[in-house]
Amino acid sequence: MPHEEPRSFEDLLAEGVAVPTEGWDFSWFEGRATEERPSWGYAVSLAGRLAGATAALDVQTGGGEVLDFALGRAEKAPGLTAATGGWPPNAAKATALLRPRGTVVVAAPEDAPLPFADGAFDLVSSRHPVSPNWAEIVRVLEPGGTYFAQHVGYRSVFELVEFFLGPLPAEQSAERHPDRDRADAEAAGLEIVDLRAERLRIEFHDVAAVVHFLRKVIWMVPDFTVEAYEDRLRALHEQIGAEGPFVAHSSRHLVEARKPHRR
Repeated sequence: MPHEEPRSFEDLLAEGVAVPTEGWDFSWFEGRATEERPSWGYAVSLAGRLAGATAALDVQTGGGEVLDFALGRAEKAPGLTAATGGWPPNAAKATALLRPRGTVVVAAPEDAPLPFADGAFDLVSSRHPVSPNWAEIVRVLEPGGTYFAQHVGYRSVFELVEFFLGPLPAEQSAERHPDRDRADAEAAGLEIVDLRAERLRIEFHDVAAVVHFLRKVIWMVPDFTVEAYEDRLRALHEQIGAEGPFVAHSSRHLVEARKPHRR
């Protein structure tokens, strides 16, 4: 086979900018980046929780892909399933995907109260919420109801973040620690049933994958634009060319908590 010339920095940059960022589907990264998956298999585990629920809410559902997968795998769907989404393009995508399953998607800002009555659900789930609103989760759960979620954890992908931003303060590094989630959940009135954390290897094989990732996961480098960080992107492109894939590590923790019955 003929030798394939490495693609130019400019071509890769343009490709990373051109890829749509709507939804929470990461299939574009195949062959461009890899990430280890947590051992607990969140989406399959969620399917099992959905099968035992009567009314379920998925918070910050993104494009609805994870909930759609879990509903498709569940032996029995809840009688009522709802989801929230804060970003209009994602809410529209989630509506199109989940409506055929009888799931209503409600557009609701991520920092706003959940637009549901007290005790409306026996299961609240969320995969990678920006920031869990524990008081609202407790409020919409019925007594005995369960919160089941996978959270982004401590110093997740910080190797990449600090490549662009430089060393971050220790207090910022401590955000999203599972011990903090435990304390906040218990302070809101939940009982922790399970809390497990894992650190997982990520490899970025080219700078287009980095650009797309930072455009899609906007809280990693909040002011990211290609123009503002072109020098760092070029340095990263050259580093990958000389040393191979850029390696970072994601942090994930599984949270299962229960709202106690009234005493």
